[in-house]
Amino acid sequence: MEARSLLDELKFQITHGKVTIRLILINLAVFLVFIFSSILSSLDIINLDLMSVFRFPTNVTEFIFRPWTLVFSIFAHFSINHLFFNMLFLFFSGLMFEQIFGGKKLVILYLIGGVFGNILELISSQLSPDIFPNHYVIGASGAIMAIFAAVAIYRPNTPVHLLGIIPIPIYVLALFFLAKDLIGLGSKDEIAHFAHLGGAVMGFLGQLKPDSPNNVLSLLSTFKFRSKSQKSTNTRFKTDEEFNAERQQTQERIDQILDKIARSGYESLSRQEKEFLFKQGKK
Repeated sequence: MEARSLLDELKFQITHGKVTIRLILINLAVFLVFIFSSILSSLDIINLDLMSVFRFPTNVTEFIFRPWTLVFSIFAHFSINHLFFNMLFLFFSGLMFEQIFGGKKLVILYLIGGVFGNILELISSQLSPDIFPNHYVIGASGAIMAIFAAVAIYRPNTPVHLLGIIPIPIYVLALFFLAKDLIGLGSKDEIAHFAHLGGAVMGFLGQLKPDSPNNVLSLLSTFKFRSKSQKSTNTRFKTDEEFNAERQQTQERIDQILDKIARSGYESLSRQEKEFLFKQGKK
């Protein structure tokens, strides 16, 4: 019964869950594939080097023969600690971003932030090989920093509770991460600081207005993150009380449906309940 409930929940998250959860599941799936292939390789059943398939090289010659790693690397982690902390960070920042801007823009920023972070690592290794020698980049850190930076810029005073106790504005935490990466440039801590900074830059650029003179990337002119309530100037803005009440009612209905899934499985839902979850998953 528990196994069936777990499978039903997994099926629900894949088909109707939040985009943030789907991104986490993709990262988890890649990690499990890597672990499984490592076990098979150690048993001499197969000889597959998945590291070379996923890790992004900052050596131009090597990258030319592995261009797919520019994207593949932002979904891969080779250690449980790296995966855990990145996914924890993605969970909280991704849900905040998705609530404000929607799931589609979350995917766009995840990809653009991660790719640009990798490119910045590549450029730094070519311009200053003595300080930033050729290395490999792996993980979703740059993509997640883009998401976190976008939220911090759009809603800088959103409280974040350190250790679940001490509330600080989210922009303070963003500045801390920014300073940490700037200080870490050139160090031998095996952290891709340029990838983090590149992601943060993309998160910042995503908040610029398309017609702003500071927006030098014209390709991002359609990449402006705006709340759905701001789509039309003729639309009446909801008050905070109305918005919170509506959100609470929606969440209560979602919780009721999820409880029903836990008790009786996904197939026990009515057509209306499935449609409701599907619509919520697309938001």
